[in-house]
Amino acid sequence: MPDFKTVKQGFTLIELLIVFAIVGILGAVAYPSYKNYTFESRRVDAHSAILRVQLAQERWRASHNSYTSDMTDVGLNTAATSGEGFYTLSVSHPSPVGYRVTASATGSQSGDTGCSKIELTKSASGETRSPIHCW
Repeated sequence: MPDFKTVKQGFTLIELLIVFAIVGILGAVAYPSYKNYTFESRRVDAHSAILRVQLAQERWRASHNSYTSDMTDVGLNTAATSGEGFYTLSVSHPSPVGYRVTASATGSQSGDTGCSKIELTKSASGETRSPIHCW
């Protein structure tokens, strides 16, 4: 019968290296997916900010003969940012029938290369959202 007091318990260096290699491989596979998921979830911040500007523009248009590009006219500050601060907002091309709202990614969200600018364009023919895969 072996003497259990003299048996050393633990992991060998090879076993530890194998575990670290497996964890490293899993991390390398999971991190890009997590990063893309984070970018996609933050786009909601841009959508809600654009819709907030759209509502403010419609309130402004109800009592004026044209839309405006001045954010202070619609009750927003000139350096308008989205609610969580991942996007900056701007309004361009104001006319009696339309305008364009652009949400530009800032900070960590600027790594979302395919959707760094999300736009809503209102015209006489309706609304256009671009890029469509970002909505």
